[in-house]
Amino acid sequence: IEQYARSGRTRAQRELPTLWQHAEHRLEVLPEVRSFSRHRRRGGSCRESKRVSEAALRARGLVKRFGALAALRGVDLEVGRGTIHAILGPNGAGKTTLLRILAGLSRPSGGEVKLVESTGNEVEPRKARSVIGYVGHATLLYSELSARENLLFAAKLYGVTGARERADALLEAEGLFEVAEVRVGTFSRGMAQRLAIARACIHDPQIILLDEPFTGLDRRAADRLAARLDTLRSQSRALVLITHDLRRAAELADRVDTLIRGKVAFRASGAEITPENLEASVLGPAQAGGIGA
Repeated sequence: IEQYARSGRTRAQRELPTLWQHAEHRLEVLPEVRSFSRHRRRGGSCRESKRVSEAALRARGLVKRFGALAALRGVDLEVGRGTIHAILGPNGAGKTTLLRILAGLSRPSGGEVKLVESTGNEVEPRKARSVIGYVGHATLLYSELSARENLLFAAKLYGVTGARERADALLEAEGLFEVAEVRVGTFSRGMAQRLAIARACIHDPQIILLDEPFTGLDRRAADRLAARLDTLRSQSRALVLITHDLRRAAELADRVDTLIRGKVAFRASGAEITPENLEASVLGPAQAGGIGA
Protein backbone atom coordinates (compact mmCIF):
# COMPACT_ATOMS: atom_id res chain seq x y z
CA ILE A 1 0.00 0.00 0.00
CA GLU A 2 2.78 2.43 0.91
CA GLN A 3 4.61 1.66 -2.34
CA TYR A 4 1.41 2.23 -4.27
CA ALA A 5 0.90 5.56 -2.53
CA ARG A 6 4.45 6.73 -3.24
CA SER A 7 4.56 5.63 -6.85
CA GLY A 8 0.98 6.04 -8.01
CA ARG A 9 -0.14 9.34 -6.53
CA THR A 10 -0.67 12.08 -9.03
CA ARG A 11 1.10 15.39 -8.39
CA ALA A 12 -1.26 17.47 -10.47
CA GLN A 13 -3.66 19.96 -8.94
CA ARG A 14 -2.19 19.75 -5.44
CA GLU A 15 -2.80 23.39 -4.76
CA LEU A 16 -6.27 24.40 -5.85
CA PRO A 17 -7.31 26.83 -3.11
CA THR A 18 -10.93 27.26 -4.14
CA LEU A 19 -11.74 23.91 -5.72
CA TRP A 20 -12.81 22.01 -2.61
CA GLN A 21 -14.74 25.02 -1.37
CA HIS A 22 -16.60 25.10 -4.68
CA ALA A 23 -17.33 21.38 -4.34
CA GLU A 24 -18.86 21.92 -0.89
CA HIS A 25 -21.11 24.72 -2.17
CA ARG A 26 -22.33 22.56 -5.07
CA LEU A 27 -24.45 20.75 -2.47
CA GLU A 28 -27.03 23.50 -2.77
CA VAL A 29 -27.85 22.58 -6.35
CA LEU A 30 -27.57 18.78 -6.35
CA PRO A 31 -30.97 17.29 -7.28
CA GLU A 32 -31.13 14.71 -4.50
CA VAL A 33 -30.49 17.37 -1.85
CA ARG A 34 -33.24 19.58 -3.28
CA SER A 35 -35.66 16.63 -3.29
CA PHE A 36 -34.72 15.70 0.27
CA SER A 37 -35.17 19.27 1.48
CA ARG A 38 -38.56 19.67 -0.21
CA HIS A 39 -39.75 16.45 1.41
CA ARG A 40 -38.70 17.67 4.85
CA ARG A 41 -40.39 21.05 4.35
CA ARG A 42 -43.66 19.23 3.64
CA GLY A 43 -43.37 17.72 7.11
CA GLY A 44 -42.57 14.18 6.03
CA SER A 45 -39.82 11.79 6.90
CA CYS A 46 -37.67 10.10 4.26
CA ARG A 47 -39.41 6.75 4.70
CA GLU A 48 -42.73 5.45 3.55
CA SER A 49 -45.22 4.80 6.33
CA LYS A 50 -45.41 1.11 5.44
CA ARG A 51 -42.38 -0.27 3.63
CA VAL A 52 -42.65 -3.93 2.70
CA SER A 53 -39.35 -5.61 1.91
CA GLU A 54 -37.63 -8.95 1.91
CA ALA A 55 -34.86 -9.60 4.38
CA ALA A 56 -31.25 -8.95 3.35
CA LEU A 57 -29.65 -9.77 6.69
CA ARG A 58 -30.68 -11.75 9.76
CA ALA A 59 -29.00 -12.05 13.14
CA ARG A 60 -30.18 -14.46 15.79
CA GLY A 61 -29.17 -14.60 19.45
CA LEU A 62 -25.92 -12.68 19.04
CA VAL A 63 -23.63 -12.79 22.06
CA LYS A 64 -20.19 -11.22 22.29
CA ARG A 65 -17.96 -11.56 25.31
CA PHE A 66 -14.64 -9.92 26.06
CA GLY A 67 -13.45 -11.96 28.99
CA ALA A 68 -16.00 -11.51 31.77
CA LEU A 69 -17.64 -8.57 29.96
CA ALA A 70 -20.70 -9.32 27.83
CA ALA A 71 -20.87 -6.63 25.12
CA LEU A 72 -23.88 -8.24 23.40
CA ARG A 73 -26.44 -10.39 25.17
CA GLY A 74 -28.80 -12.18 22.81
CA VAL A 75 -29.44 -9.65 20.02
CA ASP A 76 -31.88 -10.52 17.22
CA LEU A 77 -32.01 -8.35 14.10
CA GLU A 78 -33.57 -8.45 10.64
CA VAL A 79 -32.80 -5.82 8.01
CA GLY A 80 -34.93 -5.54 4.89
CA ARG A 81 -33.89 -4.60 1.38
CA GLY A 82 -34.68 -1.00 0.53
CA THR A 83 -34.75 0.05 4.18
CA ILE A 84 -32.63 1.96 6.69
CA HIS A 85 -32.34 0.22 10.05
CA ALA A 86 -31.02 2.53 12.78
CA ILE A 87 -29.16 1.19 15.81
CA LEU A 88 -29.24 3.59 18.76
CA GLY A 89 -27.98 3.52 22.32
CA PRO A 90 -25.66 5.22 24.78
CA ASN A 91 -21.89 4.85 24.63
CA GLY A 92 -20.83 1.34 25.53
CA ALA A 93 -24.17 -0.23 24.59
CA GLY A 94 -22.57 -2.59 22.04
CA LYS A 95 -23.48 -0.80 18.80
CA THR A 96 -20.06 -0.86 17.12
CA THR A 97 -19.48 -4.42 18.32
CA LEU A 98 -22.73 -5.42 16.65
CA LEU A 99 -21.85 -3.65 13.39
CA ARG A 100 -18.44 -5.32 13.21
CA ILE A 101 -20.06 -8.73 13.65
CA LEU A 102 -22.59 -7.95 10.91
CA ALA A 103 -19.69 -6.96 8.64
CA GLY A 104 -17.84 -10.21 9.30
CA LEU A 105 -14.96 -8.33 10.96
CA SER A 106 -15.52 -9.98 14.35
CA ARG A 107 -16.84 -13.38 15.35
CA PRO A 108 -19.72 -13.62 17.83
CA SER A 109 -19.28 -15.65 20.99
CA GLY A 110 -22.74 -17.07 20.37
CA GLY A 111 -25.57 -16.80 17.87
CA GLU A 112 -25.30 -16.35 14.13
CA VAL A 113 -25.50 -13.81 11.31
CA LYS A 114 -26.76 -14.74 7.85
CA LEU A 115 -26.86 -12.68 4.68
CA VAL A 116 -29.88 -13.53 2.52
CA GLU A 117 -29.07 -13.82 -1.17
CA SER A 118 -31.61 -12.96 -3.87
CA THR A 119 -32.19 -16.70 -4.27
CA GLY A 120 -33.17 -16.97 -0.61
CA ASN A 121 -30.00 -18.83 0.38
CA GLU A 122 -28.37 -17.74 3.63
CA VAL A 123 -24.59 -17.33 3.89
CA GLU A 124 -22.21 -16.10 6.56
CA PRO A 125 -20.81 -12.55 6.22
CA ARG A 126 -17.22 -13.83 6.06
CA LYS A 127 -18.12 -15.85 2.95
CA ALA A 128 -19.96 -13.02 1.20
CA ARG A 129 -18.03 -9.83 1.91
CA SER A 130 -18.48 -8.74 -1.69
CA VAL A 131 -22.10 -7.84 -0.91
CA ILE A 132 -21.20 -5.71 2.14
CA GLY A 133 -20.01 -2.10 2.20
CA TYR A 134 -18.62 -0.85 5.52
CA VAL A 135 -18.04 2.72 6.72
CA GLY A 136 -16.48 2.71 10.18
CA HIS A 137 -15.27 5.44 12.51
CA ALA A 138 -12.13 5.72 10.39
CA THR A 139 -12.65 6.59 6.72
CA LEU A 140 -10.19 3.91 5.50
CA LEU A 141 -8.89 6.43 2.97
CA TYR A 142 -5.23 7.01 2.10
CA SER A 143 -4.42 10.67 2.57
CA GLU A 144 -1.51 10.67 0.09
CA LEU A 145 -3.68 9.36 -2.74
CA SER A 146 -6.16 11.38 -4.75
CA ALA A 147 -9.90 10.75 -4.48
CA ARG A 148 -9.92 8.77 -7.73
CA GLU A 149 -6.82 6.77 -6.75
CA ASN A 150 -8.47 5.76 -3.47
CA LEU A 151 -11.46 4.40 -5.35
CA LEU A 152 -9.35 2.65 -7.98
CA PHE A 153 -7.29 1.01 -5.26
CA ALA A 154 -10.44 -0.25 -3.52
CA ALA A 155 -11.83 -1.42 -6.86
CA LYS A 156 -8.68 -3.45 -7.46
CA LEU A 157 -9.05 -5.14 -4.07
CA TYR A 158 -12.58 -6.23 -4.95
CA GLY A 159 -11.80 -7.14 -8.56
CA VAL A 160 -14.23 -4.60 -9.98
CA THR A 161 -14.41 -4.54 -13.77
CA GLY A 162 -14.68 -1.16 -15.47
CA ALA A 163 -13.09 0.36 -12.38
CA ARG A 164 -12.40 3.80 -13.88
CA GLU A 165 -15.99 4.23 -15.06
CA ARG A 166 -17.35 2.98 -11.74
CA ALA A 167 -15.08 5.30 -9.75
CA ASP A 168 -16.01 8.33 -11.84
CA ALA A 169 -19.72 7.56 -11.54
CA LEU A 170 -19.43 7.44 -7.75
CA LEU A 171 -17.38 10.63 -7.63
CA GLU A 172 -20.09 12.34 -9.65
CA ALA A 173 -22.82 10.94 -7.40
CA GLU A 174 -21.03 12.25 -4.32
CA GLY A 175 -20.37 15.68 -5.87
CA LEU A 176 -16.60 15.06 -5.86
CA PHE A 177 -15.81 14.69 -9.55
CA GLU A 178 -14.20 18.14 -9.75
CA VAL A 179 -11.74 17.18 -7.00
CA ALA A 180 -11.05 13.67 -8.32
CA GLU A 181 -7.31 14.34 -8.67
CA VAL A 182 -6.90 16.25 -5.40
CA ARG A 183 -5.03 14.58 -2.54
CA VAL A 184 -7.47 13.33 0.09
CA GLY A 185 -5.34 14.72 2.91
CA THR A 186 -6.61 18.20 1.95
CA PHE A 187 -10.31 17.26 2.15
CA SER A 188 -12.74 18.59 4.73
CA ARG A 189 -14.47 16.13 7.05
CA GLY A 190 -17.62 16.23 4.94
CA MET A 191 -15.78 15.58 1.69
CA ALA A 192 -13.79 12.72 3.23
CA GLN A 193 -16.98 11.15 4.55
CA ARG A 194 -18.60 11.33 1.13
CA LEU A 195 -15.56 9.70 -0.43
CA ALA A 196 -15.63 6.99 2.25
CA ILE A 197 -19.20 6.16 1.24
CA ALA A 198 -18.14 6.05 -2.42
CA ARG A 199 -15.34 3.67 -1.44
CA ALA A 200 -17.81 1.46 0.44
CA CYS A 201 -20.01 1.37 -2.69
CA ILE A 202 -17.26 0.72 -5.24
CA HIS A 203 -18.14 -2.98 -5.56
CA ASP A 204 -21.92 -2.32 -5.69
CA PRO A 205 -22.79 -3.93 -2.34
CA GLN A 206 -26.38 -4.72 -1.43
CA ILE A 207 -25.81 -4.16 2.30
CA ILE A 208 -24.17 -0.98 3.62
CA LEU A 209 -23.12 -0.65 7.27
CA LEU A 210 -22.42 2.84 8.63
CA ASP A 211 -20.95 3.65 12.05
CA GLU A 212 -21.65 7.26 13.10
CA PRO A 213 -21.40 8.79 9.61
CA PHE A 214 -22.86 12.15 10.75
CA THR A 215 -20.16 12.77 13.37
CA GLY A 216 -18.26 16.01 12.78
CA LEU A 217 -20.43 17.20 9.88
CA ASP A 218 -21.97 20.66 9.69
CA ARG A 219 -25.67 21.03 8.91
CA ARG A 220 -25.26 21.31 5.14
CA ALA A 221 -22.90 18.34 4.92
CA ALA A 222 -25.22 16.30 7.14
CA ASP A 223 -28.20 17.15 4.91
CA ARG A 224 -26.17 16.07 1.88
CA LEU A 225 -25.29 12.77 3.56
CA ALA A 226 -28.90 12.13 4.59
CA ALA A 227 -30.04 12.68 1.00
CA ARG A 228 -27.37 10.28 -0.23
CA LEU A 229 -28.45 7.56 2.20
CA ASP A 230 -32.03 8.02 1.05
CA THR A 231 -30.86 7.55 -2.55
CA LEU A 232 -29.00 4.36 -1.65
CA ARG A 233 -32.14 3.01 0.03
CA SER A 234 -34.17 3.79 -3.09
CA GLN A 235 -31.80 1.47 -4.98
CA SER A 236 -33.11 -1.47 -2.88
CA ARG A 237 -30.02 -1.61 -0.70
CA ALA A 238 -30.22 -2.52 2.97
CA LEU A 239 -28.58 0.06 5.25
CA VAL A 240 -27.69 -0.31 8.92
CA LEU A 241 -27.00 3.05 10.52
CA ILE A 242 -25.46 3.67 13.94
CA THR A 243 -25.98 7.23 15.09
CA HIS A 244 -26.35 9.46 18.15
CA ASP A 245 -28.27 11.98 16.05
CA LEU A 246 -31.82 11.10 17.07
CA ARG A 247 -33.48 13.61 14.76
CA ARG A 248 -31.64 12.18 11.77
CA ALA A 249 -32.62 8.69 12.85
CA ALA A 250 -36.27 9.75 13.13
CA GLU A 251 -36.15 11.32 9.65
CA LEU A 252 -34.40 8.44 7.91
CA ALA A 253 -35.08 5.14 9.62
CA ASP A 254 -37.70 2.57 8.64
CA ARG A 255 -36.91 0.55 11.76
CA VAL A 256 -35.05 1.35 14.96
CA ASP A 257 -33.47 -0.81 17.63
CA THR A 258 -32.06 0.73 20.81
CA LEU A 259 -29.37 -1.20 22.62
CA ILE A 260 -28.93 -0.84 26.37
CA ARG A 261 -26.09 -2.80 27.96
CA GLY A 262 -25.90 -5.20 25.04
CA LYS A 263 -29.62 -6.01 24.73
CA VAL A 264 -32.41 -4.64 22.54
CA ALA A 265 -34.43 -2.49 24.95
CA PHE A 266 -36.63 -0.73 22.39
CA ARG A 267 -37.83 -1.55 18.89
CA ALA A 268 -39.95 0.68 16.65
CA SER A 269 -41.09 1.11 13.07
CA GLY A 270 -43.29 3.45 11.03
CA ALA A 271 -45.17 6.11 12.98
CA GLU A 272 -43.60 4.95 16.26
CA ILE A 273 -40.30 6.47 15.16
CA THR A 274 -40.35 10.00 16.56
CA PRO A 275 -37.51 12.04 18.09
CA GLU A 276 -39.31 11.96 21.44
CA ASN A 277 -39.72 8.18 21.45
CA LEU A 278 -36.12 7.67 20.40
CA GLU A 279 -34.82 10.03 23.07
CA ALA A 280 -36.86 8.26 25.74
CA SER A 281 -35.52 4.90 24.53
CA VAL A 282 -31.90 6.04 24.86
CA LEU A 283 -32.10 8.24 27.98
CA GLY A 284 -35.13 6.82 29.72
CA PRO A 285 -38.45 8.66 30.25
CA ALA A 286 -37.17 10.55 33.29
CA GLN A 287 -34.34 12.22 31.35
CA ALA A 288 -36.08 12.64 27.99
CA GLY A 289 -37.41 15.93 26.64
CA GLY A 290 -34.20 17.68 25.76
CA ILE A 291 -34.27 17.40 21.96
CA GLY A 292 -34.42 20.82 20.43
CA ALA A 293 -34.04 22.52 23.82
